[in-house]
Amino acid sequence: MTRSNHRVAALVLAAGQGSRAGGDTPKQFRHIGGKAVIAHSVQALADHPLVDAVYLVIGAGQEETVQSLIDEDQVASILQGADSRRGSVRAGLEAIAAAGGADRVLIHDAARPFLSASMIDQLLAALDFAPGAIPALPVADTLVRSEGDLAGDIVDRSALFRVQTPQAFHFDAILKAHRNWDDEREATDDAQMLRHAGHDVTLVPGDERLEKLTYPQDFVRAEALLASQRTARVGMGYDVHRLAVDEELWLCGIQVPHEKGLAGHSDADVAIHAIVDAMLGALAEGDIGSHFPPSDPQWRGAASSRFLEYAGDRVKSRGGRIDHIDVTIICEAPKIGPHRDAMRQRISDLLGIPRDRVSVKATTTERLGFAGRREGIAAQAVATISLPALF
Repeated sequence: MTRSNHRVAALVLAAGQGSRAGGDTPKQFRHIGGKAVIAHSVQALADHPLVDAVYLVIGAGQEETVQSLIDEDQVASILQGADSRRGSVRAGLEAIAAAGGADRVLIHDAARPFLSASMIDQLLAALDFAPGAIPALPVADTLVRSEGDLAGDIVDRSALFRVQTPQAFHFDAILKAHRNWDDEREATDDAQMLRHAGHDVTLVPGDERLEKLTYPQDFVRAEALLASQRTARVGMGYDVHRLAVDEELWLCGIQVPHEKGLAGHSDADVAIHAIVDAMLGALAEGDIGSHFPPSDPQWRGAASSRFLEYAGDRVKSRGGRIDHIDVTIICEAPKIGPHRDAMRQRISDLLGIPRDRVSVKATTTERLGFAGRREGIAAQAVATISLPALF
């Protein structure tokens, strides 16, 4: 979707306790696919090119928890909500107004993590024709009125819809509707309030995946959905270290007997460094130097196995899986063949993956270049991982 001239703010509501979901943890803080529900929702909005700022409304005493679960760079402000949903939305809208306001606003429940970019596109496009737009799904099941424990008359479902979020509005219109709300009833959603103020709200086709996580079985279905929709990532890594006397030679986490070792800030395990770079590249999380800067004295002489375990943990924290590691060591000496199996096993153990997902190879440069002159050893690696894909 092309960039418009409208400033778009997003308001994520995460102040509820979610007791129906079971357990002691509010549902928006529970994890699916290795990441908190609230983090999925915030990221979907923060990553959209038409959304300029995301505001997060949380409950009292939840700030420390929220800060540990989300990327704070993705939100403009984290603020405390009220005792009611309406009060929390009002607090968020006032915060946006105090920060300079917006032309459009998206109001979203944090417990609806499967928000697609196309849904945001449709809602914002609909605001060109009406001051409010909401995603809605037609009711498919037969509906009956209850008469105690007995089924009563069938309700005509032809004009009934299930409403979802995010709900999209002209900012000034929804802010005014909240400020002027005088109904004694508690509003169940913001579209109701806009209609009460005399404005039209248009319906946009909803998405079955956008259902709110409410009950324990909803989380089971959410995990299954994420498991079925994964994206493959491939990263490449390359590293070189100089050979020097009086140094130990570490390759793939194994100490290899040799007349020289590799010089470096850490133990200079060139193969592991290449693998770590490849894994971080697949995650789009920078390179080994940005996570373990050589200027930091704490990494002097450090075992590179720590770096590899860290990279593996980064994949797991994203709900990912390491599918394959392929590393090639480039040197004239020592011979890698006698140590290959031990190297594969060590990488397998450090990453917690089967050994048949680890390939260790070696080659020479036919005595060309620094490796051919035995001045150093190089390594290149390819890491293939899969991550949950949120549409």
